[in-house]
Amino acid sequence: MPNILSYRGFPKPRALALAAGVTALAVAAAGCSSSKNTSGTGGTAGGSSGKSVGVSLILKTLTNPYFVSMEKDAKTAAAKDNVKLTVAAGKQDGDTQSQITAIDNAISRGDKGILITTNGDAVNAALNQAKKAGIFVIALDTAPNPPSTADITYATDNEAAGKLDGQYAAKALGGKKAVIAMLDLFNNQVVSVDIQRDHGFLEGLGINPNSTTQNGKEAPSGSYSGGEYQIACHQPTQGAIDGGRTAMENCLSANPNINVVYAINEPAAEGGYNALKAAGKQNGVLIFAIDGSCAGLKFLGTGEFTADAVQYPGKMASLGVDAIAKLAAGGSKPTTSAGLSFFNTGTALATDKPLGGVTSETSATAAQACWGS
Repeated sequence: MPNILSYRGFPKPRALALAAGVTALAVAAAGCSSSKNTSGTGGTAGGSSGKSVGVSLILKTLTNPYFVSMEKDAKTAAAKDNVKLTVAAGKQDGDTQSQITAIDNAISRGDKGILITTNGDAVNAALNQAKKAGIFVIALDTAPNPPSTADITYATDNEAAGKLDGQYAAKALGGKKAVIAMLDLFNNQVVSVDIQRDHGFLEGLGINPNSTTQNGKEAPSGSYSGGEYQIACHQPTQGAIDGGRTAMENCLSANPNINVVYAINEPAAEGGYNALKAAGKQNGVLIFAIDGSCAGLKFLGTGEFTADAVQYPGKMASLGVDAIAKLAAGGSKPTTSAGLSFFNTGTALATDKPLGGVTSETSATAAQACWGS
């Protein structure tokens, strides 16, 4: 799998901004995810005159499974909602100029809405111009910086996703001491999804992160909800397989007794498993990931991953199309989820080793709503 900055659609490094994040996830059904609208908007799709509604879907790239899923489900929703969907994307991650051009084109066409996974802050001025022109802007997956650049963000609650993994880990340990490897995204950048997933995992275990803005500030040892714990390491992975392997090798050098591995995403978890296997230490180690891709869920069946908190990128896009179509027909604006600054598209814990008292679904069930192939 490619690097996280392209494969998973994580943001380019920037100041911490509340993102959806990327945990959260209710279940989907069109293609890799669902287009059922739970945003509470009213009205009839297709506009009051029955004419099609123009909507632009502007993605980071069109080569990554995560964004391909968004495109697929957005097209399904557009056909249902009488929406004329225009799809555009950067040529690669970080290509803001192509996105700016797509925003300008949306303004020129008189589109009613823009759905965007931004490639960086350079698109903000164009998005503000779109809003001035009466276009409703929905950010997908990650809130822009600042979040108010978009009218609303549809995303995963990443902290909630991390908590699901952590809660399972606490139960699975059965009171044993937890020796924990934290395979994060960066150690020299502050990215919201990195903080939220890391902290959520610790909170699920019953460990206080002791910070709202930085990783690695929790007490290095103490008590979790089921017993004693020790943090063996915090290592950056860049969200990639190679990065995960190197990080895990460093962690094993620091402490060969690791029995719990948290990973920022599936590629990092896969690399971590590869390092454990090469060292002959994979047996008895609990490995946790966050993603829910079709490819990643297969590692639950093989036993390489213990659990995976899933998310639904296609649902973000399809709900966004629904919301703009209904808004154009005179319905109300979509609203954020209770207690959050974004609309939470849901999350679920997938595992093929269910535990009593922990809500989960099997990898087969999760695969009915997975993204990628």
